[in-house]
Amino acid sequence: MEKTKIQEYKCPLAALLWSFTLPGFGQIYNDQFFLGIIFMFCELGVNNFSHLNLSIMESFHGDFKKAHDLINYQWGIYYPSIWCFSMWQAYNRALAINAQLKGKVNKKYELVGLLFGFTFGMDLGIFWHFSFIPQSQVNPVQFLSTPVFSGLIIGLLLGLTGHFIEGRIKRHYRIL
Repeated sequence: MEKTKIQEYKCPLAALLWSFTLPGFGQIYNDQFFLGIIFMFCELGVNNFSHLNLSIMESFHGDFKKAHDLINYQWGIYYPSIWCFSMWQAYNRALAINAQLKGKVNKKYELVGLLFGFTFGMDLGIFWHFSFIPQSQVNPVQFLSTPVFSGLIIGLLLGLTGHFIEGRIKRHYRIL
């Protein structure tokens, strides 16, 4: 006789935050081990080939030109997609697990606008960072000249915009 695994409640926010920490952790939290390992290998590969961690380190050390020169943009374009899709998938899978526990089918997807906007904004920020900002010791906004910080800031702005637009569309069409 075959035993079926009994699902337990999964906190969607915890799943999202685990994937925020490292793509794949949210999937492992949701008992999707194979998918979690795939996301982790994708993240580690793209992170390694894009030199993202080195660029982040130089950004935090204040060497913004070196942070700009280090990053491999051809690989860096993939990181926001992997990161945001991992968070989106983990969050919505946790919602689906919880709906299944109640005997329902979850047909709605959440955080589409937020994470799509964040992905698009991060890609824009990585490629079109503010490299025209002069590098000097007294310039308080020179951190925007790095692909890391400008990607995060533009990503956050477009993510919040996407979330606002998604909310307006759901209210207009009464999609709850």
